[in-house]
Amino acid sequence: MAKSPELDMSIREKILDAAAAAFTRRGFSKTTMDDIAKSVGATKGLIYYHFPSKFDIYLGGYELGMNKVKQAVEPMADQGGSGLECLRQMSIAHVRNLMINPKYHHLIHQGVRDQASESMTVRQRESLMELNQLRKDYELMFRGIIEDGVADGSLRAVDPVLATRVLLSSLNAVDMWYREMDDQSEDKIQAMAEGVVDLVIGGVQAH
Repeated sequence: MAKSPELDMSIREKILDAAAAAFTRRGFSKTTMDDIAKSVGATKGLIYYHFPSKFDIYLGGYELGMNKVKQAVEPMADQGGSGLECLRQMSIAHVRNLMINPKYHHLIHQGVRDQASESMTVRQRESLMELNQLRKDYELMFRGIIEDGVADGSLRAVDPVLATRVLLSSLNAVDMWYREMDDQSEDKIQAMAEGVVDLVIGGVQAH
């Protein structure tokens, strides 16, 4: 009997979730396929059925992580209002996503730092280039809103390129200290995300 696409997707996401958590705990280089299979509660054969290599699992996690944050943030860019308000709502959505899916943020940034040392096939390198472009397009979305904010006067006359890099670096730094809590509620996550964003955006807000 053929497997349903839904079942395949469920297994793939379980593998990616387990791998992202393992990469966060041990680092990519120290995580083995045995570690991932054990976390999933599956055989290595099942892991290899879905992903030819550990690096392909990393690529799958990179793509899923980027899609998660893009789906959370992109609607905020189209809501209307001043550049400042759009930027604030986008930034809150970004931090909320980081707090809800911290392991995927770790996976993306770990890979961005370490990918130069990886030996890749042509296919893997092409896939990585596409994912890196997805990340750059995400940054460009923020840059465009900052440019809008400078134009409408809600943001100071800052360099949009520099401001985007500083903003996202500051927001992403949350994953260095944030830890998921047993009693974390949507309200707590929202309040913490708003607090972080208000502190960070204060530097570019027009007064």
